[in-house]
Amino acid sequence: MRIQLLLLGKTRRPESRALIDDYAARISRYAEIEIRELRPDSAARIKRLDVGGDGTVVLLDAAGKKLSSQQFAEWIGSCRDQGLRKLVFLCGAAEGFPKALAERASLRISLSPLTFSHELARVMLAEQIYRAFTILVGHPYPK
Repeated sequence: MRIQLLLLGKTRRPESRALIDDYAARISRYAEIEIRELRPDSAARIKRLDVGGDGTVVLLDAAGKKLSSQQFAEWIGSCRDQGLRKLVFLCGAAEGFPKALAERASLRISLSPLTFSHELARVMLAEQIYRAFTILVGHPYPK
């Protein structure tokens, strides 16, 4: 399975970047992972962006489906077990994601009913993906 994180805008804080990179390295033990930061001022490029027809596109959205870590892990596990080749997670900037790309999402999830900065949401998404894989393999990390 391949995980792709499409992040709108640059991660500016070095602490956030370090945490995202750390979780990406951890995730790579379980799945191939790619992180792409997209320039928010390139609407035409974002519109043409290939998010892939061979996978599922998931948009982080405050109004999205609320899942526990266990439910999120079970969902990722079912995607993997069904042979899904790619999961694409869209994480917007403060203004969210452009409508044209957000409409391609087949699932919208919320990380929390609380509001977080987009940089913190990126870290939390990476951590939750790592947590999901550790839950699936019975690793003690989520305890």
